[in-house]
Amino acid sequence: MQTSATPHAQLDAAIAHLADLIAYDTTSAYSNLKLIDHLHSFFTALGADVTVLPDESGEKANLVARLGPADIPGIVLSGHTDVVPANPKSWQSDPFQVEQRGSKLFGRGTCDMKGFAACVMAAAPAFAHTELNRPFYFCFSHDEEVGCLGAPAIARYLAQLSVPPALAIIGEPSEMKLINGQKGKIAMRVTVRGEGGHSSFSPQHVNAVEYASRVITMIAERSRRYERNGPFDHDFTVPHATTLTTIIEGGVATNVTPDTCSFIFELRSIDQDSASHDIQMLISDIEAVLLPEMQRQSAEAAIEWQELFAYPAMGDATATDMFTKLESILPERGGKVSYGSEGGVFEIEGGIPSVILGPGSIRQAHKPNEFIEIDQLNQCLTFFDTLSAWMRR
Repeated sequence: MQTSATPHAQLDAAIAHLADLIAYDTTSAYSNLKLIDHLHSFFTALGADVTVLPDESGEKANLVARLGPADIPGIVLSGHTDVVPANPKSWQSDPFQVEQRGSKLFGRGTCDMKGFAACVMAAAPAFAHTELNRPFYFCFSHDEEVGCLGAPAIARYLAQLSVPPALAIIGEPSEMKLINGQKGKIAMRVTVRGEGGHSSFSPQHVNAVEYASRVITMIAERSRRYERNGPFDHDFTVPHATTLTTIIEGGVATNVTPDTCSFIFELRSIDQDSASHDIQMLISDIEAVLLPEMQRQSAEAAIEWQELFAYPAMGDATATDMFTKLESILPERGGKVSYGSEGGVFEIEGGIPSVILGPGSIRQAHKPNEFIEIDQLNQCLTFFDTLSAWMRR
């Protein structure tokens, strides 16, 4: 097996593919169809069985490509095509053009997670020209960054196959360490409705911004309670559940008592079964304290709750049959992670056990000047060599 210090023969191809992929601005707000067309052409030329799964709008799509026999349980290599926004003013280079500086490749999505997709593309020709005894399923989804919106369609598609895959490898950046658990997430929008008017009469009003701040304070206190009291799982990078307010907006002018304020918060849970219950308990506690006070001032005052999206936690797949068979060739374990992935979706929606294993560091994701170390691509390609040899047994 090659070491990471030895340049992999396919490394130049991976870097070239990465440059092609980064040049598609697939920020979640935009269509990913041009990138899907690019992948469709690539895998079709290799002789893969390719399926495109468009969303209801027709502006987004997933892609599934298979190499190898369809009648034997195989392995999924899964990545998402979308990226988070990039403000060019915060970057030292064009975020949608790969720039190499020393041992690093800079660009939006280099580590999260087009680097993994580039390695898949670099390795795929060798997969296509060998006699695989098990199939690879290459899966590329839309809208992972805004709630894993595309992955359920892929998971359901794979589950209905006559012989579904036996394990999914999710290529999120894990520094090529094997991750065997991931938190779930629920994202909520809260709208506080008060009663406005001229700010000189503010004692007679229900200030929506002030009450929203009290709701946010109670949400933050819930996070501190998780930190103090658990439950705990110390295999996670953050060993307890967390809550966090991420976006807030409200008010119209400096002399108007605001009648509306809305904000978004998240719950990241380590316990799949308790997440929804925890959200409902949080809502009940907040409303019991604040609503009576608000409605004494105005009967129309309210706190409205809307779930924006949710994705499940990814469980531990290390006791499953396919993992046990693969274990001798898998990299070292890196525990469990607090960031999200589509692994839980494959597990819950598709019945496909999942692990996370991909190049790059999550600490570089979602930042200006995102980068991936070239050696991480090299390590990923070396692992694909080993995996391909195992699939030929």
